[in-house]
Amino acid sequence: MPKVSPSVRGAVRLFSYWLANGTAGLPLLDGVDYSAIFEEPSALEQTYAIFMNVLEFDDAGIVLNAKQAERRAAQFIRSYVEPDYVVEPPFEDWEVELY
Repeated sequence: MPKVSPSVRGAVRLFSYWLANGTAGLPLLDGVDYSAIFEEPSALEQTYAIFMNVLEFDDAGIVLNAKQAERRAAQFIRSYVEPDYVVEPPFEDWEVELY
């Protein structure tokens, strides 16, 4: 049975680590207190959905765009904690889809 590649596992693990210790999405989230996403399960769920929907990898399972996936997730986080923040470019439906 196929498994998620070590590269994908590493990207998710690292994103989770940065998210948990308050250093995800730098420099976009530098100085932004985003701890509120940990109090609202749907906000955290949406953060991970965006990260995973944007994440791309090649046929060998090597992640190609971890920083881009992190940035899009960070844009969601910032828009969640700062309602006046405008996400550019706006999220496309496939980026925010929950599976």
